[in-house]
Amino acid sequence: MRVLNASQMVDRSRFNAFHVALIVWGFIIIMFDGYDIVIYGSVVPVLMKEWSLSSVATGAIGSYATLGTAIGAFAFGYLADKIGRKKVILICVVLFSICIPLAGLMVDPVLFAICRIIAGFGLGGVMPNIIALTTEYAPKASRAAIVSFVFCGYSVGGILAGLVSRAILPDLGWRPIFWIAAIPLLLLPFLLKSLPESYGQLLRKGEHRQVGQILGRVNPEYRPEEQDTFEIGSEAKEAKPSFGKLFENNRRLSTVMFWFACFSCFVLISSLNTWLPKLMMETGYDLRSSLTFVMVLNAGAILGTIVFGRLTDKQGFKKILIPLYVFGAVALSAIGLKTNLWIAYILIAIVGAASIGLQNLLNAYVSQYYPAEIRSTAVGVYTAFGRIGGIVAPMLVGILLSMSLSPQMNLVVLSFSGVIGAIAILLVKEQHGHSKMRLPEEVGIQPKVHT
Repeated sequence: MRVLNASQMVDRSRFNAFHVALIVWGFIIIMFDGYDIVIYGSVVPVLMKEWSLSSVATGAIGSYATLGTAIGAFAFGYLADKIGRKKVILICVVLFSICIPLAGLMVDPVLFAICRIIAGFGLGGVMPNIIALTTEYAPKASRAAIVSFVFCGYSVGGILAGLVSRAILPDLGWRPIFWIAAIPLLLLPFLLKSLPESYGQLLRKGEHRQVGQILGRVNPEYRPEEQDTFEIGSEAKEAKPSFGKLFENNRRLSTVMFWFACFSCFVLISSLNTWLPKLMMETGYDLRSSLTFVMVLNAGAILGTIVFGRLTDKQGFKKILIPLYVFGAVALSAIGLKTNLWIAYILIAIVGAASIGLQNLLNAYVSQYYPAEIRSTAVGVYTAFGRIGGIVAPMLVGILLSMSLSPQMNLVVLSFSGVIGAIAILLVKEQHGHSKMRLPEEVGIQPKVHT
């Protein structure tokens, strides 16, 4: 009988068709997640006019939806470590793919907000589980780049939201933009067949044969045998998912700093997702031009994620994330200055890389910092805390707009969140992270001898 280390087998695997499929499906799910979140900001100018909404009320609706994502991130992140990540991902996809189209049928802002809140449970819950599942099966050498790339789907969804809104909004109104969000329901049979379950979850249930089948796809050099059994390291043998474990092994300070770093990112992301078109219209651009800025923001996020994702695998996270926070704060402050259109595009793209793109990198950082058995819980709680920034931000910008401050001043206030994020990452103690644990020298698929 062979006793094999599943974690080592994954770490040392080579990129293959299994990883491609995992990336593609994760990318598509996150793409619709991004689309569903960004479309509200794309239609805000129209909704304010149609329903006679004030800036404060409009910001509140955006904040209520973000509250749903915070609850979903916490609840579904914890639940996934109990029942399995694949099941929770499918539940979340069903939830937001039904409720967002329902919001497009509502004729009352209260009912519209309720649909958005319920959809937020799924939108918030799917993210930490896609992060955890992708991290669990990605080869160690390219893990950060792969996880970050999957979350480029969020920005692609944001670009699609801008393109669809530009094409549909002037002639057909805002409702069809929301109905498009039902498309993932058609993909459920493919997701059910293609997504793997967490091997850690399967091993806790004693499903060694199923783990062997999955690992045979992850690492084709391995040939499953009937009597093979697996382990995931001595630390995880007796471990059970627990919120308290986030603070063990000298991780207390780093856990809290990750929360504040995520909070800072979501202040920027939620503010811009909800208010960027409106803020740019306040600066003097028309609706179509303002929607173009949404696409530039997300294009910058994609480019930043791809470029800096590879750099973090080589240089480490801190060396990349801290300067990104700072450059993002400077660029955001400068957007409100009187500049030409192309400089405004460049600044918006930098802000996209330093907000949405930075959040993608931060997701990869956090997912590697914690051991597998609490990974979904860790990412879920960190995302939930970050979403508090997303709850505060739309209301904050709504209040700032109601005070008739200059667009420049509004953006300067928001830029302080980047400074907070840089300080938080600076205080993270990398030496206590799970990703710094050295692998044993033995080859992962070699059998161990029982005594």
